[in-house]
Amino acid sequence: MKLTNPKDVIRVTEKQWQATVVEQCELSGWLWYHTYDSRRSPPGFPDLVMVKKGRIIFAELKVGKNKVGKAQQEWLDLLKVNKGVEVYVWRPEDLQEVINILFKRRKRAPRS
Repeated sequence: MKLTNPKDVIRVTEKQWQATVVEQCELSGWLWYHTYDSRRSPPGFPDLVMVKKGRIIFAELKVGKNKVGKAQQEWLDLLKVNKGVEVYVWRPEDLQEVINILFKRRKRAPRS
């Protein structure tokens, strides 16, 4: 899925957004994991875990006005204090940043 029109960013579903991020992972050589049925898992674990050559990324994906929940924030906060772990909250409007990070075109401090 290509998000080129700003109006598309508003209309994208979380499933579509995740598919876009996964596509970028695959194009840039990352291994990724997503828990497909989280109903049997503890609440709050990030949507995607990505691993590549000495890097590990945990990403929570959000669309629209959806906010990070309390359990999600707890996971993100605990993960990001670990050295070498990158933690992000990505929204469709962050697509170029996602591409830059996955293809390591730019270094920046992780945010959550």
